[in-house]
Amino acid sequence: MLAQLQRILHEVNEAHDIEQAVTVIVRRVSATMAVDVCSVYLFEPVSRQLVLMASEGLNPESIGKVRLDLTEGLLGLVGARAEPVNVENAPEHPKFKYFEETGEERYHAFLGVPIIHQRTVKGVLVVQQQVTRRFSDEDESLLFTLAAQLAGAIAHAEVNGDIEALRGGGRLESHSIAGIAGAPGVGVGKVRVIYPPANLDAVPDRKIDDVATERAAFEAAVGATRDEIRALNGRLGETLPVEERALFDAYLMILSGDSLVTETLDAIDAGNWAPGALRATVQSHARVFDDMEDDYLRERAADLRDIGRRLLMHLQDSGPREREPIAPGTVLVGDDVTASDLAEAPTGHLVGVISAHGSGSSHVAILAQAMGVPAVMGVCDLPVGRIDGEEVVVDGYQGRVYVRPSPTVKKEFQRLANEEAELSQGLSELRDLPAETVDGRRIPLLANTGLASDILPSLQSGAEGVGLYRTEVPFLVRERFPSEDEQTEIYRRVLSAFAPRPVTLRTLDVGGDKPLSYFPIEEENPFLGWRGVRITLDHPEIFMTQLRAMLRASIGLNNLQVLFPMITSVQELEDSTELLERAIDELVEAGELVQRPLAGAMIEVPAAVFQIDDLARRADFLSIGSNDLAQYLLAVDRNNARVADLYDAMHPAVLRALHQVISAGHAHARPVSLCGEMAGQPAAAVLLLGMGIDSMSMNAANLPRIKWVIRSFSQEQARALLTEALLLKSASEVRRFVNGALERAGLGGLVRAGK
Repeated sequence: MLAQLQRILHEVNEAHDIEQAVTVIVRRVSATMAVDVCSVYLFEPVSRQLVLMASEGLNPESIGKVRLDLTEGLLGLVGARAEPVNVENAPEHPKFKYFEETGEERYHAFLGVPIIHQRTVKGVLVVQQQVTRRFSDEDESLLFTLAAQLAGAIAHAEVNGDIEALRGGGRLESHSIAGIAGAPGVGVGKVRVIYPPANLDAVPDRKIDDVATERAAFEAAVGATRDEIRALNGRLGETLPVEERALFDAYLMILSGDSLVTETLDAIDAGNWAPGALRATVQSHARVFDDMEDDYLRERAADLRDIGRRLLMHLQDSGPREREPIAPGTVLVGDDVTASDLAEAPTGHLVGVISAHGSGSSHVAILAQAMGVPAVMGVCDLPVGRIDGEEVVVDGYQGRVYVRPSPTVKKEFQRLANEEAELSQGLSELRDLPAETVDGRRIPLLANTGLASDILPSLQSGAEGVGLYRTEVPFLVRERFPSEDEQTEIYRRVLSAFAPRPVTLRTLDVGGDKPLSYFPIEEENPFLGWRGVRITLDHPEIFMTQLRAMLRASIGLNNLQVLFPMITSVQELEDSTELLERAIDELVEAGELVQRPLAGAMIEVPAAVFQIDDLARRADFLSIGSNDLAQYLLAVDRNNARVADLYDAMHPAVLRALHQVISAGHAHARPVSLCGEMAGQPAAAVLLLGMGIDSMSMNAANLPRIKWVIRSFSQEQARALLTEALLLKSASEVRRFVNGALERAGLGGLVRAGK
């Protein structure tokens, strides 16, 4: 049965449309299970009926004609309950309904299973037999597996219109697909599907005799790719400052560094041809980033693969690739859109970006934000190969895509786009004003940074400092631990740029799910593994080097704050603080004029919430990592498409945990900040204001909006809203309630429908 199931699944996956997929299933299941009838009924949302769409065994003329409500027949029972129904003698069942045109009075044994996608019943898969018998558990398992496979195919068919063609009606309009918000804004335009220039993963290993020729070919490809990246970088000169275009400096650094190029040449010297050597090297490096939990760092794997594809393209073809020009009003769509794909589009021609993979931390999302192009990432249900040329709406606020929008939907989103343009113009006037409530309470708004290119935009947005600076990047891009002097230079750069404003440097957060290539760690469950202070406390020689570098970088500036990540116990905080004190003593003894910085604990795991009083007594400040804390509290991987809709930082449990942390911090006279996506959400910002948060750190692009929110409420108003919100039972209720308050305060432009 397993082998037969695999063959059926293979045929279904190979089907070019939904009609072929359902035909394969009814024919193959009928033969495999030796039943008299196998049928597929699809749920029609408009009529709210189940409609017979394919059958092996029933009268072919009944296809499309047999319809029943969810209150009718055994099929309706399956659909209404969203549960299987297994009956020995169907005509005797009180729910049985007779359809003369199908001839089904001849059939007694009945087994129906629901076809469900994302909690919604899409149809029913049913088998019937003349004999009176009960179908086995194995039969049920087979149908369940096929129904799950069919559910995904139906979801794709709803997007590209095949499902309506199967029903014999018009094309489905205004179907929306959920993804991950990548860059804010609304765009309406026509899809242009892009494909990678070369399939790196398909390249085989191949032994060579002429090493010199292969080396020369690869080195020429490296040179050509460098030139191509520089050209793309230069093309953005009309729209972005040099600092923003520094994203492409990362590409050039990889092409100029020892790691990728040298290792590929070594593999060529070992006897592999250039394309195979390149593939092996890129896969090895990308795999390290793929296994990381941190969104920002995990997305670097896409950058490596993009470089690898470009190198392979130049190896395979001496000339640069040519594409049809991108027209104005284009929405760029692909399985894995890269930053360089975005850069190749003529200035002003893009109105949106949609990627089937990736997250809000990918380079393409970062660049889209800088260019003002709305983006939706991780749209896993998007049938990329079937929607080229279709009109779509890109909702970068809610992370949704609308395929073939109706005139009404299109008009509404066009209105939102116009409002957004007016809003952005108005918000620019807030840059130099303080983030101060109407009753005079000041809430510093800080920036989260990870790249050197983030510094200038953060300063230009009016950021009052850095609330989170990721220090692990220099460790991850090297083939060895960076020296103390190298780290000092890196940290000095960001501290100097923001002085005298505070800069919070998070200590090394690697290990477990973020292993260093030169410090390998293998674990079965990296999400709960050896990382953060767990690894640095086990290796004080690494920790002390970094702490000394931070302290030396701050000499004469004295705007450093040190943050310890992944604190789960009081002992970890005490041990980390003790090492910081030791580093200070060592530098003072060496004659360095260092000052003790404030040292904080990052609250991002539930254990820290329940020990918050003890931690607050020992830390100089607390910083809430809202992304991880919400993820751990809700037991949801927010980058997993199957459960991502369950992730919501406005969940009452998360809000209560945040309130507990902030209250405990203030009870011990400790300032509490929050860094993460929550800080950049207007509705969440109101509740954080009500909790008494002392500062918020966010992506620089969100800073003006949150400043507007803070300047529109009093502390008392925010507290009253928080009191009512904490009584609500779900994230959706909380969001609706607070969004209503935003609209009443005249901030309706910040509120978008839905989650």
